[in-house]
Amino acid sequence: MKRNKKSPDFFPRKRSKYKLTFFNESSLEDVWTICFSRFGAIMTAVLLVALIVVAILSIIVGTPVKHLLPGYLKTEERIEMVDKILRVDSLAAEVQRRDAYIKNLSAILTGEIKIDSIGQQADSLLATRNDTLLPPSKQMADYVKQYEQEEKYTLNVFTPTTPIDGKLFYTPFKGKIVQAYDPQRNHFGVDVQCPRNTAVSSVLDGTIVSASYTPNYGYVVAIQHSNNYLSIYKYNAGILKEIGDKVLGGEKIAVTGWEEGKSSSQSCTAEFQLWHMGQSIDPEKYITF
Repeated sequence: MKRNKKSPDFFPRKRSKYKLTFFNESSLEDVWTICFSRFGAIMTAVLLVALIVVAILSIIVGTPVKHLLPGYLKTEERIEMVDKILRVDSLAAEVQRRDAYIKNLSAILTGEIKIDSIGQQADSLLATRNDTLLPPSKQMADYVKQYEQEEKYTLNVFTPTTPIDGKLFYTPFKGKIVQAYDPQRNHFGVDVQCPRNTAVSSVLDGTIVSASYTPNYGYVVAIQHSNNYLSIYKYNAGILKEIGDKVLGGEKIAVTGWEEGKSSSQSCTAEFQLWHMGQSIDPEKYITF
């Protein structure tokens, strides 16, 4: 009969001691000796793996590396990141265009590329065609010849009178018109009777080009506006702006009440003129006083 051999105990076998020795091959002298058991080796390996896992998790959670993980970014952060990436791409494309422009400009200035190297192409809209189906009549030829003779010395093709271009003029001062616009009598503005110490407003945005006192008109203010418009305000008792000041339409620039222009102790007379390219304009057509 076979004898039943009892297997050795599991735990005592795990506690069995092992010895790992490092020795010098030439002298057979022990250099380093490590004594361990199976259980100790397993626990050491488990502890080492745990430390490595803890270190990796600490690095991921406590450092910006976590932003590289998929699915970690919030929706707002992801949208902001995509927007910044698109902006960087746009800036890079703009820098490339600027570099190309500067390079071409430098080549032109240094003479590497001639300005007239590109031939001028004829404009097809300026080309005239002879229509064989509609030959020019004698009346048409005479009209063209007459028109050419009349316009031979005309240098300006635009009309001398310039429209207001839909501008909105502010009222410089409210009152009663006592003398209307009459260029035949050298009166290039309108005289308005208004209360004394009334604030004078600029009719448009512009720049103060003149602000001074004159013996005949009191304090006079002139404002240069866009599109070659010029407004002049006379018979003022005081000025609120200086030459070179920028003013807006409706902004206060002076005060009425010059002594020589008064008609009574309660009212006075103020004059307003509007000019365009050296020609006076009737203010009553565009401003309600």
